[in-house]
Amino acid sequence: MAKFVSLAIITTLILMHVTEAANPPSFKNIYAFGDSFTDTGNTRSNPGDPATWFIFVSNPPYGRTFFHHPTNRYSDGRLVIDFVAESLSLQFLPPYLNQSADRPNGVNFAVSGSTAIDHNFFVVNRGTFMDVIPQSLGTELEWFEKVLKEKGCVDSASTPRECEGVFNDSFIWVGEMGANDYAYSVGSDVPPQTVQQLAINSINDFLQALLKKGAKYVVVQGLPPTGCLSFSMLLGGPLGKDATGCSGAANILSSTHNQMLKSKLDSFRKNFPQSIIVYADYYEAYMSVLKNAKSYGFTDVFNVCCGFGGMNYNIDYTHLCGSPLSTSCPDPSKYINWDGVHLTEAMYKVVADLFINGNYTQPPFGSLLDKKRQSGLLEEQHNT
Repeated sequence: MAKFVSLAIITTLILMHVTEAANPPSFKNIYAFGDSFTDTGNTRSNPGDPATWFIFVSNPPYGRTFFHHPTNRYSDGRLVIDFVAESLSLQFLPPYLNQSADRPNGVNFAVSGSTAIDHNFFVVNRGTFMDVIPQSLGTELEWFEKVLKEKGCVDSASTPRECEGVFNDSFIWVGEMGANDYAYSVGSDVPPQTVQQLAINSINDFLQALLKKGAKYVVVQGLPPTGCLSFSMLLGGPLGKDATGCSGAANILSSTHNQMLKSKLDSFRKNFPQSIIVYADYYEAYMSVLKNAKSYGFTDVFNVCCGFGGMNYNIDYTHLCGSPLSTSCPDPSKYINWDGVHLTEAMYKVVADLFINGNYTQPPFGSLLDKKRQSGLLEEQHNT
Protein backbone atom coordinates (compact mmCIF):
# COMPACT_ATOMS: atom_id res chain seq x y z
CA MET A 1 0.00 0.00 0.00
CA ALA A 2 2.87 2.38 0.93
CA LYS A 3 4.41 1.79 -2.48
CA PHE A 4 1.17 2.79 -4.21
CA VAL A 5 0.93 5.95 -2.05
CA SER A 6 4.53 6.87 -2.83
CA LEU A 7 3.93 6.27 -6.51
CA ALA A 8 0.85 8.49 -6.41
CA ILE A 9 2.78 11.28 -4.70
CA ILE A 10 5.66 11.06 -7.21
CA THR A 11 3.20 11.06 -10.13
CA THR A 12 1.43 14.12 -8.72
CA LEU A 13 4.72 15.99 -8.30
CA ILE A 14 5.76 15.15 -11.85
CA LEU A 15 2.42 16.32 -13.24
CA MET A 16 2.69 19.56 -11.23
CA HIS A 17 6.17 20.17 -12.67
CA VAL A 18 5.03 19.44 -16.23
CA THR A 19 2.00 21.69 -15.79
CA GLU A 20 4.19 24.56 -14.54
CA ALA A 21 6.60 24.12 -17.45
CA ALA A 22 3.78 24.03 -19.97
CA ASN A 23 2.04 27.02 -18.39
CA PRO A 24 4.56 29.78 -17.72
CA PRO A 25 3.49 32.73 -15.56
CA SER A 26 0.97 34.97 -17.28
CA PHE A 27 3.11 38.03 -17.91
CA LYS A 28 1.29 40.28 -20.31
CA ASN A 29 4.27 42.48 -21.21
CA ILE A 30 8.05 42.57 -21.35
CA TYR A 31 9.88 45.87 -21.26
CA ALA A 32 13.52 45.55 -22.28
CA PHE A 33 16.44 47.96 -22.01
CA GLY A 34 20.10 47.81 -22.95
CA ASP A 35 22.51 48.06 -25.86
CA SER A 36 23.22 46.02 -29.02
CA PHE A 37 23.11 42.73 -27.12
CA THR A 38 19.40 43.42 -26.52
CA ASP A 39 18.35 45.81 -29.32
CA THR A 40 15.76 44.23 -31.63
CA GLY A 41 15.71 47.03 -34.19
CA ASN A 42 16.07 50.53 -32.75
CA THR A 43 19.29 50.95 -34.76
CA ARG A 44 19.69 50.79 -38.50
CA SER A 45 22.63 50.80 -40.90
CA ASN A 46 24.41 54.13 -41.20
CA PRO A 47 27.10 53.62 -43.86
CA GLY A 48 27.31 57.36 -44.47
CA ASP A 49 28.98 57.94 -41.11
CA PRO A 50 32.65 56.88 -41.20
CA ALA A 51 32.94 57.37 -37.42
CA THR A 52 30.50 54.55 -36.75
CA TRP A 53 31.63 50.93 -36.34
CA PHE A 54 29.49 47.94 -37.30
CA ILE A 55 27.30 50.06 -39.53
CA PHE A 56 25.81 47.41 -41.81
CA VAL A 57 23.27 45.77 -39.49
CA SER A 58 20.47 46.27 -42.04
CA ASN A 59 22.39 44.22 -44.62
CA PRO A 60 22.73 40.46 -45.10
CA PRO A 61 24.06 38.23 -43.69
CA TYR A 62 22.64 39.72 -40.48
CA GLY A 63 19.50 37.75 -39.63
CA ARG A 64 20.35 34.85 -41.94
CA THR A 65 19.82 31.97 -39.49
CA PHE A 66 16.33 32.39 -38.08
CA PHE A 67 14.60 35.32 -39.76
CA HIS A 68 16.35 34.75 -43.11
CA HIS A 69 16.67 38.49 -43.60
CA PRO A 70 18.13 41.42 -41.61
CA THR A 71 15.98 42.63 -38.70
CA ASN A 72 18.49 45.18 -37.35
CA ARG A 73 19.55 42.71 -34.68
CA TYR A 74 23.32 42.47 -34.33
CA SER A 75 23.47 38.72 -34.88
CA ASP A 76 22.66 36.05 -37.42
CA GLY A 77 19.38 35.44 -35.63
CA ARG A 78 17.72 35.73 -32.25
CA LEU A 79 19.11 37.41 -29.13
CA VAL A 80 18.85 36.42 -25.48
CA ILE A 81 15.76 38.62 -25.05
CA ASP A 82 14.05 36.77 -27.92
CA PHE A 83 14.60 33.41 -26.23
CA VAL A 84 13.36 34.86 -22.94
CA ALA A 85 10.18 36.05 -24.66
CA GLU A 86 9.69 32.59 -26.20
CA SER A 87 10.13 30.95 -22.79
CA LEU A 88 7.32 33.14 -21.43
CA SER A 89 5.09 32.32 -24.44
CA LEU A 90 5.19 35.93 -25.61
CA GLN A 91 5.92 37.39 -29.02
CA PHE A 92 9.23 39.01 -29.95
CA LEU A 93 9.43 42.60 -28.77
CA PRO A 94 9.08 45.38 -31.35
CA PRO A 95 11.63 48.20 -31.17
CA TYR A 96 10.30 51.39 -29.59
CA LEU A 97 11.32 53.56 -32.55
CA ASN A 98 9.10 51.55 -34.87
CA GLN A 99 5.97 53.48 -33.96
CA SER A 100 3.85 51.64 -36.53
CA ALA A 101 4.55 48.21 -35.05
CA ASP A 102 1.94 46.36 -33.03
CA ARG A 103 2.80 46.10 -29.34
CA PRO A 104 0.77 43.12 -28.14
CA ASN A 105 3.06 42.30 -25.23
CA GLY A 106 5.61 45.01 -24.59
CA VAL A 107 8.34 47.12 -26.14
CA ASN A 108 12.10 46.99 -26.53
CA PHE A 109 13.87 50.26 -25.67
CA ALA A 110 17.44 48.97 -26.09
CA VAL A 111 19.66 50.91 -28.50
CA SER A 112 22.85 49.59 -30.07
CA GLY A 113 25.82 51.72 -29.09
CA SER A 114 24.00 53.32 -26.18
CA THR A 115 25.76 54.08 -22.92
CA ALA A 116 24.93 54.08 -19.24
CA ILE A 117 26.49 57.54 -18.84
CA ASP A 118 24.84 60.47 -20.60
CA HIS A 119 26.02 60.97 -24.20
CA ASN A 120 27.33 64.50 -23.55
CA PHE A 121 30.03 63.10 -21.27
CA PHE A 122 31.64 61.38 -24.25
CA VAL A 123 31.25 64.44 -26.45
CA VAL A 124 33.34 66.40 -23.95
CA ASN A 125 35.72 63.54 -23.13
CA ARG A 126 36.21 62.08 -26.56
CA GLY A 127 38.32 58.94 -26.87
CA THR A 128 39.66 56.91 -29.77
CA PHE A 129 36.17 55.72 -30.75
CA MET A 130 33.74 58.59 -31.06
CA ASP A 131 30.32 58.13 -29.48
CA VAL A 132 27.94 59.01 -32.31
CA ILE A 133 24.92 57.38 -30.65
CA PRO A 134 23.02 60.08 -28.72
CA GLN A 135 20.93 57.64 -26.70
CA SER A 136 21.78 56.47 -23.20
CA LEU A 137 19.95 54.70 -20.38
CA GLY A 138 18.44 58.08 -19.57
CA THR A 139 16.93 58.21 -23.05
CA GLU A 140 15.51 54.72 -22.73
CA LEU A 141 13.95 55.68 -19.40
CA GLU A 142 12.35 58.76 -21.00
CA TRP A 143 10.85 56.57 -23.73
CA PHE A 144 9.52 54.15 -21.13
CA GLU A 145 7.98 57.01 -19.15
CA LYS A 146 6.07 58.06 -22.26
CA VAL A 147 4.64 54.55 -22.57
CA LEU A 148 3.74 54.53 -18.87
CA LYS A 149 2.11 57.94 -19.12
CA GLU A 150 -0.21 56.59 -21.81
CA LYS A 151 -1.33 54.04 -19.21
CA GLY A 152 -1.74 56.69 -16.50
CA CYS A 153 1.31 55.57 -14.51
CA VAL A 154 3.72 58.16 -13.13
CA ASP A 155 5.10 56.42 -10.04
CA SER A 156 3.89 54.16 -7.25
CA ALA A 157 3.40 57.09 -4.88
CA SER A 158 1.27 59.44 -6.98
CA THR A 159 -0.52 56.91 -9.22
CA PRO A 160 -0.38 53.63 -7.27
CA ARG A 161 -3.37 51.91 -8.87
CA GLU A 162 -2.34 52.70 -12.45
CA CYS A 163 1.28 51.68 -11.89
CA GLU A 164 0.25 48.51 -10.11
CA GLY A 165 -1.94 47.70 -13.10
CA VAL A 166 1.12 47.96 -15.35
CA PHE A 167 3.78 46.27 -13.26
CA ASN A 168 1.80 43.39 -11.75
CA ASP A 169 1.87 41.68 -15.13
CA SER A 170 5.09 43.13 -16.57
CA PHE A 171 8.50 41.53 -16.80
CA ILE A 172 11.42 43.99 -16.83
CA TRP A 173 14.61 42.93 -18.61
CA VAL A 174 17.66 45.18 -18.20
CA GLY A 175 20.30 43.97 -20.63
CA GLU A 176 24.00 44.45 -20.11
CA MET A 177 25.09 48.09 -20.03
CA GLY A 178 28.48 49.72 -19.63
CA ALA A 179 30.56 48.03 -22.32
CA ASN A 180 30.12 50.98 -24.69
CA ASP A 181 31.06 53.42 -21.93
CA TYR A 182 34.41 51.70 -21.53
CA ALA A 183 34.94 51.44 -25.29
CA TYR A 184 34.22 55.13 -25.93
CA SER A 185 36.57 56.20 -23.12
CA VAL A 186 39.60 54.38 -24.55
CA GLY A 187 42.17 57.01 -25.44
CA SER A 188 40.50 59.76 -23.39
CA ASP A 189 42.01 61.49 -20.37
CA VAL A 190 39.38 60.01 -18.04
CA PRO A 191 40.68 57.05 -15.99
CA PRO A 192 38.78 53.77 -16.47
CA GLN A 193 37.97 53.69 -12.75
CA THR A 194 36.19 57.05 -13.04
CA VAL A 195 34.20 55.87 -16.06
CA GLN A 196 33.31 52.70 -14.16
CA GLN A 197 32.00 54.58 -11.14
CA LEU A 198 29.99 56.95 -13.34
CA ALA A 199 28.54 54.03 -15.31
CA ILE A 200 27.54 52.15 -12.16
CA ASN A 201 25.99 55.31 -10.72
CA SER A 202 23.97 55.79 -13.92
CA ILE A 203 22.73 52.19 -13.87
CA ASN A 204 21.89 52.59 -10.18
CA ASP A 205 19.82 55.72 -10.86
CA PHE A 206 18.04 54.01 -13.74
CA LEU A 207 17.13 50.94 -11.68
CA GLN A 208 16.01 53.07 -8.76
CA ALA A 209 13.69 55.02 -11.05
CA LEU A 210 12.15 51.76 -12.33
CA LEU A 211 11.66 50.39 -8.83
CA LYS A 212 10.11 53.63 -7.56
CA LYS A 213 7.60 53.42 -10.36
CA GLY A 214 6.64 50.00 -9.08
CA ALA A 215 8.68 47.50 -11.13
CA LYS A 216 8.05 44.15 -9.48
CA TYR A 217 9.75 41.46 -11.58
CA VAL A 218 13.19 42.60 -12.72
CA VAL A 219 16.18 40.83 -14.27
CA VAL A 220 19.46 42.73 -14.56
CA GLN A 221 22.28 41.36 -16.70
CA GLY A 222 25.91 41.89 -15.85
CA LEU A 223 28.60 42.40 -18.46
CA PRO A 224 29.99 39.44 -20.40
CA PRO A 225 33.77 38.93 -20.39
CA THR A 226 34.34 41.71 -22.94
CA GLY A 227 37.97 40.67 -23.25
CA CYS A 228 36.79 37.47 -24.99
CA LEU A 229 35.08 39.36 -27.79
CA SER A 230 37.20 39.09 -30.94
CA PHE A 231 37.41 42.83 -31.56
CA SER A 232 38.64 43.43 -28.01
CA MET A 233 41.27 40.71 -28.41
CA LEU A 234 42.44 42.23 -31.68
CA LEU A 235 42.78 45.69 -30.15
CA GLY A 236 44.57 44.27 -27.10
CA GLY A 237 47.22 42.52 -29.16
CA PRO A 238 49.11 39.36 -28.24
CA LEU A 239 50.25 40.63 -24.83
CA GLY A 240 48.13 40.77 -21.71
CA LYS A 241 46.13 37.63 -22.37
CA ASP A 242 44.58 35.84 -19.41
CA ALA A 243 44.41 32.08 -18.80
CA THR A 244 41.49 31.70 -21.20
CA GLY A 245 43.36 33.47 -24.03
CA CYS A 246 41.19 36.60 -23.70
CA SER A 247 42.25 40.19 -23.08
CA GLY A 248 42.98 40.26 -19.36
CA ALA A 249 42.58 44.00 -18.77
CA ALA A 250 39.15 44.14 -20.41
CA ASN A 251 37.96 41.12 -18.45
CA ILE A 252 39.12 42.61 -15.16
CA LEU A 253 37.18 45.78 -15.96
CA SER A 254 34.04 43.73 -16.71
CA SER A 255 34.46 41.64 -13.58
CA THR A 256 34.87 44.61 -11.24
CA HIS A 257 31.90 46.31 -12.95
CA ASN A 258 29.79 43.25 -12.18
CA GLN A 259 30.89 43.12 -8.54
CA MET A 260 29.88 46.75 -8.08
CA LEU A 261 26.57 46.13 -9.83
CA LYS A 262 25.75 43.14 -7.64
CA SER A 263 26.41 45.23 -4.55
CA LYS A 264 23.89 47.81 -5.78
CA LEU A 265 21.32 45.08 -6.40
CA ASP A 266 21.77 43.79 -2.86
CA SER A 267 20.87 47.24 -1.57
CA PHE A 268 17.83 47.45 -3.82
CA ARG A 269 16.54 44.11 -2.52
CA LYS A 270 16.62 45.51 1.01
CA ASN A 271 15.00 48.81 0.05
CA PHE A 272 12.38 47.32 -2.29
CA PRO A 273 11.43 44.00 -0.65
CA GLN A 274 8.21 43.81 -2.67
CA SER A 275 10.24 43.47 -5.89
CA ILE A 276 11.98 40.35 -7.17
CA ILE A 277 15.38 41.48 -8.48
CA VAL A 278 17.42 38.83 -10.29
CA TYR A 279 21.04 39.19 -11.36
CA ALA A 280 21.90 37.38 -14.61
CA ASP A 281 25.59 36.47 -14.51
CA TYR A 282 26.58 36.92 -18.14
CA TYR A 283 30.29 36.76 -17.28
CA GLU A 284 30.27 33.34 -15.64
CA ALA A 285 27.75 31.90 -18.09
CA TYR A 286 29.95 32.95 -21.01
CA MET A 287 33.09 31.60 -19.32
CA SER A 288 31.37 28.28 -18.67
CA VAL A 289 30.60 27.94 -22.37
CA LEU A 290 34.10 29.01 -23.35
CA LYS A 291 35.68 26.37 -21.12
CA ASN A 292 33.31 23.64 -22.36
CA ALA A 293 32.83 24.83 -25.93
CA LYS A 294 32.80 21.41 -27.61
CA SER A 295 30.02 20.14 -25.35
CA TYR A 296 27.86 23.02 -26.63
CA GLY A 297 28.75 22.34 -30.25
CA PHE A 298 31.20 25.23 -30.72
CA THR A 299 34.38 24.51 -32.64
CA ASP A 300 35.67 28.10 -32.96
CA VAL A 301 35.54 30.32 -29.88
CA PHE A 302 37.50 33.41 -30.96
CA ASN A 303 37.35 33.87 -34.75
CA VAL A 304 34.30 35.65 -36.12
CA CYS A 305 31.83 33.95 -38.42
CA CYS A 306 31.09 37.12 -40.37
CA GLY A 307 34.11 39.13 -41.46
CA PHE A 308 36.82 39.33 -44.07
CA GLY A 309 40.31 38.09 -44.81
CA GLY A 310 40.77 35.16 -42.50
CA MET A 311 43.54 36.90 -40.52
CA ASN A 312 43.24 38.71 -37.17
CA TYR A 313 40.26 36.67 -36.01
CA ASN A 314 38.77 37.20 -39.50
CA ILE A 315 38.32 40.92 -38.76
CA ASP A 316 39.18 43.68 -41.22
CA TYR A 317 38.34 47.22 -40.11
CA THR A 318 37.54 48.25 -43.68
CA HIS A 319 35.35 45.23 -44.46
CA LEU A 320 33.21 44.58 -41.40
CA CYS A 321 30.25 42.22 -41.36
CA GLY A 322 27.50 43.24 -43.76
CA SER A 323 29.79 45.33 -45.96
CA PRO A 324 29.98 44.40 -49.67
CA LEU A 325 33.16 42.30 -49.46
CA SER A 326 32.47 40.57 -46.16
CA THR A 327 31.49 36.92 -46.02
CA SER A 328 29.99 34.64 -43.39
CA CYS A 329 30.89 31.10 -42.40
CA PRO A 330 28.88 28.10 -43.64
CA ASP A 331 27.58 27.20 -40.16
CA PRO A 332 27.27 30.02 -37.58
CA SER A 333 26.18 27.52 -34.92
CA LYS A 334 29.81 26.39 -34.65
CA TYR A 335 30.95 29.90 -33.69
CA ILE A 336 30.57 31.96 -30.52
CA ASN A 337 31.50 35.30 -32.10
CA TRP A 338 29.39 36.61 -34.97
CA ASP A 339 30.95 39.91 -36.12
CA GLY A 340 33.69 40.69 -33.59
CA VAL A 341 31.60 42.41 -30.91
CA HIS A 342 28.30 40.52 -31.04
CA LEU A 343 27.50 36.83 -30.67
CA THR A 344 25.85 34.19 -32.81
CA GLU A 345 22.27 33.08 -32.27
CA ALA A 346 23.66 29.73 -31.11
CA MET A 347 25.64 31.42 -28.34
CA TYR A 348 22.74 33.65 -27.33
CA LYS A 349 20.51 30.58 -27.13
CA VAL A 350 22.96 28.76 -24.86
CA VAL A 351 23.35 31.81 -22.59
CA ALA A 352 19.58 32.29 -22.41
CA ASP A 353 19.14 28.65 -21.42
CA LEU A 354 21.80 28.99 -18.73
CA PHE A 355 19.89 31.96 -17.34
CA ILE A 356 16.42 30.41 -17.53
CA ASN A 357 17.18 26.79 -16.66
CA GLY A 358 20.74 26.87 -15.34
CA ASN A 359 22.55 28.20 -12.29
CA TYR A 360 23.68 31.58 -13.58
CA THR A 361 21.08 33.85 -12.00
CA GLN A 362 20.90 34.99 -8.38
CA PRO A 363 18.35 34.26 -7.07
CA PRO A 364 17.35 31.50 -9.51
CA PHE A 365 15.25 32.64 -12.46
CA GLY A 366 12.67 30.06 -11.43
CA SER A 367 12.12 31.82 -8.11
CA LEU A 368 10.90 34.91 -9.98
CA LEU A 369 8.50 32.77 -12.00
CA ASP A 370 7.27 31.05 -8.83
CA LYS A 371 6.57 34.43 -7.20
CA LYS A 372 4.60 35.47 -10.25
CA ARG A 373 2.57 32.26 -10.18
CA GLN A 374 1.84 32.71 -6.47
CA SER A 375 0.80 36.31 -7.09
CA GLY A 376 -1.51 35.19 -9.88
CA LEU A 377 -3.16 32.57 -7.66
CA LEU A 378 -3.70 35.10 -4.87
CA GLU A 379 -5.22 37.54 -7.35
CA GLU A 380 -7.58 34.84 -8.64
CA GLN A 381 -8.64 33.97 -5.09
CA HIS A 382 -9.21 37.65 -4.33
CA ASN A 383 -11.35 38.11 -7.44
CA THR A 384 -13.48 35.08 -6.61
